[in-house]
Amino acid sequence: MSGGLILAMVLAVGIGISLGLLGGGGTILAVPLLTYVAGMPPKEAIAASMFIIGVTSAVSVVAHARRGNVQWRTGFLFGAAAMVGAFGGGLLGSRLPSVVLMVAFGVMMVATALAMILDRRAQAAAGPRKKLPLAKILLEGLVVGLVTGMVGAGGGFLVVPALVLLGGLAMPAAVGTSLLIISMKSFTGLAGYLTSVSIDWGPVLMITGITVIGALIGTAFGKHVPEKALKKAFGYLVLAMGIVVFFQELPLIVGLGAGAVILALLGTLLYRQRRVQLAS
Repeated sequence: MSGGLILAMVLAVGIGISLGLLGGGGTILAVPLLTYVAGMPPKEAIAASMFIIGVTSAVSVVAHARRGNVQWRTGFLFGAAAMVGAFGGGLLGSRLPSVVLMVAFGVMMVATALAMILDRRAQAAAGPRKKLPLAKILLEGLVVGLVTGMVGAGGGFLVVPALVLLGGLAMPAAVGTSLLIISMKSFTGLAGYLTSVSIDWGPVLMITGITVIGALIGTAFGKHVPEKALKKAFGYLVLAMGIVVFFQELPLIVGLGAGAVILALLGTLLYRQRRVQLAS
């Protein structure tokens, strides 16, 4: 067993904890972990991450369901649309150049991190909850599934706000229901990738087992941890890893430029947010 695989197994605990606590974020870390730590090729890493997150999310759903935090009808409805999109995204992603996939993944990491740091999900939950027509809910699921299926992200930090705004769910129910949706579309995205990508199942199954343990820990301690503080800390970690992806995949000068632009943007947004808070 290589040192990289051992380290990946240790770090996989954090991926599981993220899923159990926040209902998402696992694949945002899983793909870079499998690529840069475990040494998998990017497309294999994306496909493997879908299996790992799919299994882990399915196990976590059971724990959340025992607390009454899973809205099955809403989850299956949104998830069905997301599954269609995820399969198409997996088919498309398996045929794109690896560098394009990883840069796209880096962009998604940065966007997700900024939303977490700026606490967009909390702001969305505090706003009015409007129930939109069924067609719009299905379209939202289709789009989320397509994007996340292509770049390998589970989409929890896209699904949870959609459930709060479109389905009118409370945050605990949105977190539990998002895990059901993530599991459904992760497996269909995986099916799309397996049409042209092979997976070394031995290491993947070991990492999956560790991730499941982390998810159970996260679920058990979720109600004791301040979500806002945890989400921001996790957001900064995701932002740092997104910048690392740019450094790995792009020429040095381009990577440095991208990192500088991202940090400048973050500073500007935080400054504006602080001014709004002081003025209110």
